[in-house]
Parts: sequence; structure tokens; C-alpha cells
Amino acid sequence: MARRPCCKRVEEMPGVNYFKPRAVPLSALEEVTLSIEELEALRLAHKEGLYQQEACERMGVSRATFGRVLDAAHRKVTTALVDGCALRIEGGSFCMVGPELCERCPAKLTGDSIGTESVCDHCPIRKQAR
Repeated sequence: MARRPCCKRVEEMPGVNYFKPRAVPLSALEEVTLSIEELEALRLAHKEGLYQQEACERMGVSRATFGRVLDAAHRKVTTALVDGCALRIEGGSFCMVGPELCERCPAKLTGDSIGTESVCDHCPIRKQAR
């Protein structure tokens, strides 16, 4: 019996969940699926420039697991770029962590307001009350 995959911590959901080559109809493309935690590994390692030890602590996994997730992400992105495949970002085994969320809307609280108030400055409900 296969072991259940561990839950990896993810701090940000992607703003975009699909990429495809320009001027190629979607029906003519193969698709590669990149999981949310694989994208998070890419983000931590390459966008934030963290070493694997720091990145694995942020994701709540071992360094070996982080290395495997990052390697799988590299292979999928490389396949999509070299072979001209569409890249779908979805799924995986993860849980959200990170900045606190406003109780009334999905906007993130600012760093100054974390722990001091329960409604963010961008909350549409707060603006209506003024």
C-alpha cells in the first residue's frame, strides 16, 4: 500500500493557473500539470533565492522531499518549454499558511495591522460603513 503524501505548506496561490505557447490552438497541445506545491518550490528556490534548507523549513518538509519536489517541477517546466506543451497549475497535497486574512473578505491584512484589527483597510464592508 502506498504511503499518503505529506501536506506541504504553501504561502501563495498562483495568480495564473495556465500557460500555453502563443498562436497555437489549445486543442493541438499536449498538457503538463504542475502541482501547487511544485510551483511553491520553484518560487522559494528561484524567485526568493532561498537555499534548499531554508526553503524546506518554510514548506514544512525534509530537505530530501523538497529536492524531489523541486526536481519534478524543473522536469515539468522543461518539458513544457522544450516540447511546446501547455502548462496547467493545479492540485497537489498542500495546506495554505502565511499572512493572516481579513475576517470579512479575502484581502490580506497589512503587516502593521496583523494582530491589531480583524478587518483590513481594503475590505469592501469597511468602506461601506464609512
